[in-house]
Amino acid sequence: MKLYFSPGACSLSPHIVLREAGLDFEAVKVALGTHTLGDGSSFDAVNPKGYVPALVLDDGLVLTEGPAIVQYLADQKPELHLAPPAGTIERYQLMAWLNYIGTELHKQFSPLFDKSTPAEIRANQLARIARRLALVDEQLSKHPYLMGEHFTVADAYLFTVLRWTKLTGPVLATWPAIVAFHERVGARPAVQAALEAEGLVKKPAA
Repeated sequence: MKLYFSPGACSLSPHIVLREAGLDFEAVKVALGTHTLGDGSSFDAVNPKGYVPALVLDDGLVLTEGPAIVQYLADQKPELHLAPPAGTIERYQLMAWLNYIGTELHKQFSPLFDKSTPAEIRANQLARIARRLALVDEQLSKHPYLMGEHFTVADAYLFTVLRWTKLTGPVLATWPAIVAFHERVGARPAVQAALEAEGLVKKPAA
């Protein structure tokens, strides 16, 4: 498999899941500003949508959209319980969290990364994100992970989005359960490996 990614973007989520699952893959960096790959070819030829992540399977099929990709990856190693079994109510609850993170959190950050966004809109977006995070904090105050006691693909996605607050706000210290979650997930070996591979943290000195 090949994972097309951009450092720190939402593609970090499937990158984490690939490493959690111990699956063989090649990570291919995408320059999103120019939509090009390291060899100068066009990323749009891989994914006409023009954004990461994209996962090319061994048979050449291209799978896009993070929530779909992480569920596919989880289903390759069901014994790891990165996602509940398909058809169970727990799987639909996982899908609900993935959808919530994708629409109510992930996409709310887009205007904050645009330097042309007016200050008033930026403030409104931060307030909107804060309201959404309050609900997440409430859930995480009851359980260590979104789905309960076990780490799932939804946690990988949430961790990825929470990292963006370092650049945009809001300040996570407002929500103690989220802070603890972020530290808990960030300490996982697979997460550290993904961050190191993307150049987001330095490798520990030997």
